Amino acid sequence: MSQRLSDTLFYALEKAIKSYRQFAQANIDRAGVDITIDQWLVLITLRDNPDIPLQQVGVIVFKDLASVSRIVQLLVDKGYIRRRAHPDDGRRLALSLTSVGRRIVEVIEPIIKSNRREALRGLDAEVIASTHAVLGTIIANCHADDVE
Repeated sequence: MSQRLSDTLFYALEKAIKSYRQFAQANIDRAGVDITIDQWLVLITLRDNPDIPLQQVGVIVFKDLASVSRIVQLLVDKGYIRRRAHPDDGRRLALSLTSVGRRIVEVIEPIIKSNRREALRGLDAEVIASTHAVLGTIIANCHADDVE
């Protein structure tokens, strides 16, 4: 007997992620801020990793290089980040938040924290830690061949 798609753990995980992203984006939109979740992730990554190469941004935010490049261009066009030649490596770009970008982070960060609290409402710290451990095991299992 085959298992119904909706009964699989991975279907539930994907549905939870999509539900959270829609919920979070709606709250950002209600705040009147012109930014998407993916753009927010790139901004935070650049804030937390000031000298990071573009390829590594993609790894952190789970996007391919073309997608990250498009997001960066949108953020440059909005005036949230600055792109210039890297001072130590002419083949790389140096990306940094502008003052407007830093202000956007300050405005959005409390919304993101509220979104996370609301999404996790009713889950105690033990359940969250256990779920995190389960997800870590799944990730490790999927990357087991990467190290061999």
